Amino acid sequence: NAIQNIVVESSWFKASKSLCAYVSSPALLEVGTSRIISEVLSSSAKERKKLYVPRVEDRNSNMKMLMISSVKDLIEKSMNILEPALVDSDGNQREDGALLSLFAFLFLFKAANYLEVSGAVMQASDPVDLFIVPGLAFDKSGSRLGRSGGWVNAFQLSVALSYSVQIMEDGVIPVTPFDIPMDAFVSPAGFIPISGAALRRCE
Repeated sequence: NAIQNIVVESSWFKASKSLCAYVSSPALLEVGTSRIISEVLSSSAKERKKLYVPRVEDRNSNMKMLMISSVKDLIEKSMNILEPALVDSDGNQREDGALLSLFAFLFLFKAANYLEVSGAVMQASDPVDLFIVPGLAFDKSGSRLGRSGGWVNAFQLSVALSYSVQIMEDGVIPVTPFDIPMDAFVSPAGFIPISGAALRRCE
């Protein structure tokens, strides 16, 4: 679709080396990510990117971001949502980009080297440089309304995929002092930079 085309043809996507992306679910009416994921997984060895996708671990909404190398690494879980299996085809544990609590799914906190969330620490030894984010609604200042608790990240660029009807006027999305907005949106209208980081990545 148009949104995915904009992403995969962008300079900031092509330049990324390690990214997190959600696996879109028709049941949740999310913007699709199948082409984005396919583009990453089919990249040449020289241009190979690391791809981490979310896996919800338990009823407390603890989450891992596990690296995958093929769509065959995904298994169907609750609500027919595809998530990575814990081990690869050889029985080895997958690389975990982040073990986070979803306690603050609406809040995207940035830190230079590490994050501490409800006692869980993510050490950014190999920092993810792009995070592709879903959401229910957004406003033009970058505020985001998600479905549950909270993702917390140390990523250099957080980009939300959004249909045009999901982008509201400022002040519509409820925010707290702890909320940090998205760096940018991609909608059918194109790439919409918000933060200085997004503007720099577009140069």
